[in-house]
Amino acid sequence: MTEIDPATRTELEAAVFRRLVAHLQKRGDVQNIDLMNMAGFCRNCLSNWMKDAADERGLSLTKDETRERVYGMPYEEWKRLNQAEASPEQQAAFATAQAEPH
Repeated sequence: MTEIDPATRTELEAAVFRRLVAHLQKRGDVQNIDLMNMAGFCRNCLSNWMKDAADERGLSLTKDETRERVYGMPYEEWKRLNQAEASPEQQAAFATAQAEPH
C-alpha cells in the first residue's frame, strides 16, 4: 500500500467529505430516513459529527450552522423543499434498524 503522509491523508479525506456533501446536496430526492435505513447515517448525522469535531477544537459552531453547511441551505428550508412524510414501511424499517445491536 502506498504510504501517505498525515497532512496529505487529511487533505484527501476532506476532499472526499466535501464531495459526499455536494452529492447529498444535489440529491434532495434521497430522504434522510432512507439513508438511515440503508447506511446507518444521514445528513443530520454528518452535521452532528461536524459539530462534535468543532466542539473538540473549541470552535463555536452551532447545530444550525453545521446543518446549513451540510444541507447547503437552512435546514428548515431544505425540509420544506425536499422532505416527504415517511411511509409506514420506512418507519418500520427504521424502527427495526434502531432495535438491532450495533
